[in-house]
Amino acid sequence: MTRRRIPDEVLSAAHARSEARASRDWAEADRLRAEIEAAGWKIADRGTDFALTPAAPVDLPEGDRVRYGSSAGVPSRLDEPGTGLGTVVLIATDWPDDLARALAGLRVGAPDGTSVVVVADGPSADQADALERLTATDTTGPGASAEALRALPVEVVWTSERLGQGAAVNIGIRRAPGPVVVLLDASLEPTGDIVTPLVRALDDPTVAVVGGWGIVSADLRKFEDAPPGDVDAVEGYLQAFRRADAAERGPVDERFRFYRNLDIWWSLVLRDQGEGAAPSRAVSLAGLPVIRHDHRAYASLPEDERDRQSKRNFYRIIDRFGWRRDLLTTVPPGP
Repeated sequence: MTRRRIPDEVLSAAHARSEARASRDWAEADRLRAEIEAAGWKIADRGTDFALTPAAPVDLPEGDRVRYGSSAGVPSRLDEPGTGLGTVVLIATDWPDDLARALAGLRVGAPDGTSVVVVADGPSADQADALERLTATDTTGPGASAEALRALPVEVVWTSERLGQGAAVNIGIRRAPGPVVVLLDASLEPTGDIVTPLVRALDDPTVAVVGGWGIVSADLRKFEDAPPGDVDAVEGYLQAFRRADAAERGPVDERFRFYRNLDIWWSLVLRDQGEGAAPSRAVSLAGLPVIRHDHRAYASLPEDERDRQSKRNFYRIIDRFGWRRDLLTTVPPGP
């Protein structure tokens, strides 16, 4: 069997991670692990040494299309200048009607300069069929005219199997041409322009992440809904950030295969300026024109499995930020 060569950049990241672990810089070690895994490799610690093994499925060429086996295999636009106003990223797995509803809302309300990236993350047969119709040259997609489709550029990126929420977000970020990335869950239905208010909020350099709903915590263990304004984290149903910040702070940790709690982790990553430095802000906006429908990924799982996956994701927040009370907007006074 031919052994797969470890890319130089992956090996360098693995050595840098060992140095970060030796100096007990756990945040940097976690960031480098995410970078290694996003490149399609697994790292196992062996005392002061490590072992690297391929982790990703293979890329599958399919005519003019490639189904990618890892986020790192997807051609990146992150080194290109941002164009337009912003890019909306939607993740398509199951439930094609939800995706069609979200896209129809964007076609009606999205302003000029908006682009869309749909990440087809191991989609179900029904979802794949709907996406084929969306991208076919002789159709116009559900509820939209050909003129509307041309006015709202939509790119579909396919994976060779389901990679999970973290990897799908990384793919969307890599393909986003806009200077602002807007993560939009397919359970939401835009009824007007949601892009412009999010982009304008990010004109403030003190703001790192913005969205429609925010949460706060007194101890980074329990979070609760918060009114509009400054919050500790922005919920992932609708979450916007600068593409340049994502390139600098990312990639997203791809061990977040389930969506829950990834939004908290990513909000804190984007806000964190290091201990001793004032964190950037997370802001939730009132009155965005969007309707929340049932979240199918949540409702489709049995409660015990949903709780198990959510708890596993939450431990990643605690591992990286559990002591970082400086990231909280409201901290109760000490004893």
